[in-house]
Amino acid sequence: MAALIDEGDDPYLWLEDLDGADSAGWVRDCNAETIAALTGSERFTALRTEIRQVLDADGRIPYPRWRGDHLCYDFWTDAAHPRGLWRRTTLDQYRRPEPEWDVLIDLDALAVEEGENWVWQQVTVLRPGYQRCLISLSRGGADAVVVREFDLARRAFVADGFSLPEAKSTVCWIDFDHIYVATDFGSGSLTTSGYPRVVKRWRRGTPLTEATVVHEGRPDDIGVYASHDPTPGFERDFVGRRLDFYRTENYLLTDAGERTRIDVPEDARWDVHREWLLVRLRSSWTVDGMTHPAGALLATRFDAFLAGGRELTVLFRPDSRTTLSYHVWTRHHLILATLVDVRSRLEVLTPDRTGWRREPLTGVPESEHSQIVETDPDHGDDYLLAAEGFLQPSTLRLGRVGGATETVKRGPAYFDAVGLTVRQFFAASADGTRVPYFVVGNPGGPGGPTLLTGYGGYEHSMTAGYDGVIGRGWLARGGTYVMANIRGGGEYGPEWHRAAIRENRLRAYEDFAAVAADLVTRGITTPGQLGVEGGSNGGLLAGVMLTRYPELFGAVVAQVPVLDMRRYHRLLAGASWIAEYGDPDREEDWAYLREYSPYHNVRGDRRFPPVLLITSTRDDRVHPGHARKMAARLREHGHQVAYYENVEGGHGAAANNEQSAFIWALAFEFLWRTLVGPAWQPLPRQASPVREVSSDRSVLP
Repeated sequence: MAALIDEGDDPYLWLEDLDGADSAGWVRDCNAETIAALTGSERFTALRTEIRQVLDADGRIPYPRWRGDHLCYDFWTDAAHPRGLWRRTTLDQYRRPEPEWDVLIDLDALAVEEGENWVWQQVTVLRPGYQRCLISLSRGGADAVVVREFDLARRAFVADGFSLPEAKSTVCWIDFDHIYVATDFGSGSLTTSGYPRVVKRWRRGTPLTEATVVHEGRPDDIGVYASHDPTPGFERDFVGRRLDFYRTENYLLTDAGERTRIDVPEDARWDVHREWLLVRLRSSWTVDGMTHPAGALLATRFDAFLAGGRELTVLFRPDSRTTLSYHVWTRHHLILATLVDVRSRLEVLTPDRTGWRREPLTGVPESEHSQIVETDPDHGDDYLLAAEGFLQPSTLRLGRVGGATETVKRGPAYFDAVGLTVRQFFAASADGTRVPYFVVGNPGGPGGPTLLTGYGGYEHSMTAGYDGVIGRGWLARGGTYVMANIRGGGEYGPEWHRAAIRENRLRAYEDFAAVAADLVTRGITTPGQLGVEGGSNGGLLAGVMLTRYPELFGAVVAQVPVLDMRRYHRLLAGASWIAEYGDPDREEDWAYLREYSPYHNVRGDRRFPPVLLITSTRDDRVHPGHARKMAARLREHGHQVAYYENVEGGHGAAANNEQSAFIWALAFEFLWRTLVGPAWQPLPRQASPVREVSSDRSVLP
C-alpha cells in the first residue's frame, strides 16, 4: 500500500507545466501508445464513422434563438462546415423542410483568412435596434475568448468597434455607444479563480484604459458582473460580486453611480422582468414571520421590494418528490418547469389583478422529457418546446400561451429502438436514501455490458434525452445505458444538492456505488461488465469509483476530470469550486478531501479496473494536470491505464465534430474491449519519470 501523498511530496508536479518540453513529450508518448492500442480495429473505424454521421447529420434540428427582431438565429456545424456557420432566417422559412438561411459568419472561412483556430462561443445582441452584436470566439475551445463587434446589417466586423484581446471576459450592451466590460485589465484585476475582479463602463471610440470603474470585487471572490435591462419603461442597471459559486451580493445601480442593495439572500437566484422580482431560494428564508423553504419560488413587485415592502407570493413550493427545474418569461406569462421524480412537468402562471392564475402548458407530451427552448419576453407570448426521450428523437413545437401548438421540426432516429425500453428504479444508498436511476436497454436480454454515468454536483440535474452518439455507439451494439440521479445534483432541489457537498461529499459516491450494486442485484449486469463514464465533476466521480469501489466495475472512463483534491484550488478556475468541495488549505477540510481524492488514493495492493483518461491541453477550466498526474500515478503502481490528451478542445475536450467522434470512438472501443473482449493488448507498464520537488511550490520545476 502506498502512503497518501501531500503537495510537498508530489513527484508529478512537473506534469502541471502545460507546454514544458518534458510534460509535452510525456503527453506525446502516452497519446501514441493509446492510439496504437485502441484505434487499429475495424470496430473503432466503424464507431468513429457512425458517430461522425450522427454529429454531422443534415436532418438534425437547428434549434433557433430569438433575438427580438422576429428572426431565427442558429449556429450550425456539419461535414462541410466543421467550425460552423452563424446564420438566420425568417420564421416562415424556418417552418420549411429546407429553409433558406442568411449566413452571417462562416467560421471556417474566417479561421483560414485570419490563420486562427476559431471556436464559436457566444453572441450578445444590442437591444433594441438589433443591428450590432458582440461576438466571442475562442482559440481551440478554451474558456478565454476574443471579443469583437459585428454589424448585422453589413455582415462584417466593425473595424473600429469594441474589441477585447483573449481573456475570460464578459460584456453587456448598455446602448449603441456604451458597454459594460469585465476583463483582464492588468496586474491585480483578476480574482484567485482567474476571473475579472473589476467591471467598467466603456464608451465607444475611447481606449479601454479610459473606461470607468462601476464595481469591484475582492481577490478571493469568484468575480464581478454588471448588466443592463433595456426594457422600455423599466430600464435598469445591476452590479454585483460573485462571492462564491452560490452566493452573490447584488445592487441596483443608478445613473448617478449610487448602489441600492437588493436585499435577497446571498445564495438565492433572482431575476427581474418588467415590474416583477422573482426569488428562487437555495436555503430557507424567514420574512415577516413566515419561513419559506429552500427550493421555493417567490414573486413580488420590484419597486415595492426596494422600498422595503415584503409582500411575497409563493409561486412554487417543493415537496419530497417535486422540485423546480427552471422558469422562463414570455411577455405576459411565466412558465415553470418542474421535475417529479426526475420527470418533467410544465405549467403557465399569469399575473392579474387577483393574483397569479395557474394552468397547464398546452402541447406538452406526458411520456417524454420536455423543455422550453426559446421565448421572446420583450415582444410576445410564443415559445419553442422540445420534447424527447432516451428512445424518442426530439420534436420541436411552436406554441403561444393560451393558443394552439404546431410541430415545426422532427429530429431523425439514429438507431433502431425496437425491443429497447426505459425503466426507472430506485437504489438504497448507505444511509437509506432512495436514489433514482434510469435503465435503457433490452429488458429481456441476459445481463451484459452496461455503461453507467452520473454527475452529482453543482445542483445540476441529469434528465432524459435522445443521444444519437450513445445510441449508435452503445445501445445499437447490444449495450445497456444507465443514468444515475445521485445527490449533489439538482434532481430534488437544493436540499438534494446540499446533502452531498463539502464534508458530506461521500454521500454522492455512496449513492453511485449503490446504483452499481443494485444493477448487479437486479441481474442487469455483472461487475466485470459494468463500465462507468463521467466528465469534469463526473470525471471526479469516475475517479472515486476507480479508487474507492474498484470491485464494482470492469472499466472506467474519466473525461476532463478533477482528480487532485489537494491542489485543485490552485489550478486555473479551481478556486471558484471551494464552496462545492471545501478548501484544501484548511486542515479540517483536507481531512475529508483526502479521504476520497482519487490522486491521493491510488494503491498498489488493490486491483483497479482498467481506466481511460481523456483531457485537453486547451482546457482552461479543469487543468489537464489532473489527468496527467493521475495517469502517471496509476502507472507507477502497475495499474492498466490509457491516456489521451487532445491538443485543443477546451473543457469539452474537442473543438469540432471530427475530434468529438474520435474521442467518443476511443471511449467506446476501450469499453467494448475491456468489458466484452477480445481483450485489448495491455499498454507497456512504463514508469513515468519523476522530478525532484522544488522547495518553492508556486514555481513548477
